[in-house]
Amino acid sequence: MGFPRLQAREEVNVDAYTQDEQAMGWHIYLEETMEFPFEACCIDEQDVSPLEEGETVRVVGKPSSEPSLRQQFVTIEWMDREVGVPLSQLEPVDASDATEQAVSDWHYWLDR
Repeated sequence: MGFPRLQAREEVNVDAYTQDEQAMGWHIYLEETMEFPFEACCIDEQDVSPLEEGETVRVVGKPSSEPSLRQQFVTIEWMDREVGVPLSQLEPVDASDATEQAVSDWHYWLDR
């Protein structure tokens, strides 16, 4: 899976020159590639999120929040309401191959 997807990761920002354009490229790629809803597990606690490591949630969408190169958010069902959390803290556990790859691509981008 590694080599072909590396090209896809680079194509996300092929025509993006500024950081804002790169962030929008990621936002669009993730929104168009991830298939909602899907189950995900919290792999990293973060100050901006109520999730605890190991907690499983249902991801139901991608909010229209301002995209950035450091953080992309998804909408989850949590405690009888919908809240936005960083995609970086989630790992799909029951999702389509396309969704798993998109999340993996985002994690790769953040770790480089």
